[in-house]
Amino acid sequence: MLTVHQITDLRDLDVAFTIREKVFVGEQNVPAEAEYDAHDRAATTRHYLAQVDGQPAGAARWRPTSTGVKLERFAVLPAFRNQGVGEALVQQVLADVQAQAPDAAQVYLHAQLRAIPLYERMGFRKVGEMFEECDIQHYEMVRG
Repeated sequence: MLTVHQITDLRDLDVAFTIREKVFVGEQNVPAEAEYDAHDRAATTRHYLAQVDGQPAGAARWRPTSTGVKLERFAVLPAFRNQGVGEALVQQVLADVQAQAPDAAQVYLHAQLRAIPLYERMGFRKVGEMFEECDIQHYEMVRG
């Protein structure tokens, strides 16, 4: 069974950080100092953990910014890819953003190229030109 929940326990936050480290630092060679930032421990940042049959499978976060709400750090472990984990994470995050920040000017993210089809299915559209973050090509995407 696939579940996604907003993290309220520090142990779950550690699990989410481990997932991010495996995906971003281990697989994609993102420097650890670029992966972790001050937003990780900010009171306004919301973190999520996806589990498949009780096993950690994915992580994500969102945070308010000066221009709206930014969705970030979506990561799914290799063994759980193409099983709906990413979509479930996006759905739960969007539901919580709607409930917790209904007046956000915009909901946006920076999507790696391979994730663009997922975000497009979830109502996001590309804006602007392609750019690089940590040597990985991205597009900004906005919902709506």
